[in-house]
Amino acid sequence: MTPVTQVSGAAAVLARANIDTDQIIPARFLRKPREAGYNNFLFHDLRAADPDFPLGPADNPPILLAGANFGCGSSREGAVYALADAGVRCVIAPAFGDIFAGNASKNGLLTVVLPEAEVAALMAAARQGLPMTVDLAAQEVRGANRVIRFEIDPFRKRRLLEGLDDIGLTLTHEAEITAFAAAREAAHPWAR
Repeated sequence: MTPVTQVSGAAAVLARANIDTDQIIPARFLRKPREAGYNNFLFHDLRAADPDFPLGPADNPPILLAGANFGCGSSREGAVYALADAGVRCVIAPAFGDIFAGNASKNGLLTVVLPEAEVAALMAAARQGLPMTVDLAAQEVRGANRVIRFEIDPFRKRRLLEGLDDIGLTLTHEAEITAFAAAREAAHPWAR
């Protein structure tokens, strides 16, 4: 997983509350192999209904500003894959579905919770084409002539800063695992 330290650039605005994981990627596309690019199915049905939808399958801004309760609904890791495959590195919203936020941190997608008024101000700036920076190390969003601090779970922050998915996190204990295996083999050579 690629570490996330700072995400800078333009931001797309999706000023809708309660965007669920089935809207992010409809369930019928989850049978496709991810190698084919889940980005092709990102917001598929919403894009079909609205030709001016702010996100497409490619060339998206790295930051998405969204309404409250983004990523609610079923526990669909494919929703995170679709956003990441489409170039989104950070989503800022007043609230997230818990499972979505957990899946995001395990897959290199930063989720930032800010008060609704701050998100609205950032949306107004993004509509004017003003860039912004999300600095995970400093826990700051800089844009719209303001610096906004945000809180993040220390464990999720570490995972993102160090680029640790579940396997990478386990491998941080490789020395202890190797020592345990060697001691077990020495104590029980017949259990190979």
